[in-house]
Amino acid sequence: MDFLGNHIEALVFCSEKPIKVAELKSCLSEMFEADVPEQDILDALNKIEEKYLGDEYPFTIFKSGGGYHFLTKPAYQASISILLKQQSKKRLSTSALETLSIIAYKQPVTKSEMEQIRGVNCDYAVQKLLEKELVEIKGKSENVGRPLIYGTSEKFMDYFGINSLKDLPTPKDFATEENEIGEPTEEDS
Repeated sequence: MDFLGNHIEALVFCSEKPIKVAELKSCLSEMFEADVPEQDILDALNKIEEKYLGDEYPFTIFKSGGGYHFLTKPAYQASISILLKQQSKKRLSTSALETLSIIAYKQPVTKSEMEQIRGVNCDYAVQKLLEKELVEIKGKSENVGRPLIYGTSEKFMDYFGINSLKDLPTPKDFATEENEIGEPTEEDS
């Protein structure tokens, strides 16, 4: 690993959220008091990714939320799921997940539009989502009373491991063929 790669690896490691290439470039350019080419940063990120592919590391560098961060590998899912289960107090409730889904697919959306879709009051769920920084206020609607409009945040992208709203599943991803009979076979795949 080269000198630049070590600095990039340290920056990715210490960043609380996925760090973007532009942020890496800005930080490195200031540190070295010279412009660091973006391609050099991308090459170093690729070398770091290759470094962590081996089985001796339980984590790897991963791109999501428009930036890079370290995540554990799927082989360690069982032990991590135990930890997450023990920390389940921090998980999203069903009502918060439903509200978050509405915001993600319908954004920008007002609270009254969410409540019309869900059929119940969304105040508590929206407040919890704002506290967890999964949604953010995007402005005010031009409708009567100028209600606040909500949308997802970058933390939402990171939380669900996606880079864009286009990565969200579409309704057809959940639909099944109406004319199917029996269980799918290998030939159907």
